Amino acid sequence: MYIIDSSKTPKPEETVGEYLRRLRESANISQQDLAEAAGIHLQSLGKLERGLTKRLNSKTKKGLAIALNIPEEYLEAVLNGTSVEGVIKKQFCPHCWKGGTTPDPVWTLSRAKYCLICGNNLLNSCQKCQEPLMSFKHKFCPNCGTPYTKKNKS
Repeated sequence: MYIIDSSKTPKPEETVGEYLRRLRESANISQQDLAEAAGIHLQSLGKLERGLTKRLNSKTKKGLAIALNIPEEYLEAVLNGTSVEGVIKKQFCPHCWKGGTTPDPVWTLSRAKYCLICGNNLLNSCQKCQEPLMSFKHKFCPNCGTPYTKKNKS
């Protein structure tokens, strides 16, 4: 599971090279160590950091994400020039989420469809009236009053 660290989120207007260099330097690792951990050539990482390469294939993206402990979506956001909010969705597991609390960070990733804890589908709206979830602060749908989460039968 990712521990979402706000210092690892891409900054507005940051290039992929600047982003990778900032993360590498904040982790106090050399280019050689990062390249080895990501499974890419040292020259490839150097070109990325210097801005000579602006595209990443899926193997490189996955390797860098694992080595830097960030979601691949962060790299996609930097490459596309979009904000991280554009890749984060408001969704929750109706069985595991406790309404009014911060959701599991993995649930909010754009590719997430199922809860990694219980395997159920993630939801982004009220189950009764289909009103979209606007905030994680509420336990009940502001439109119809239905609880977002299901009661656990113990």
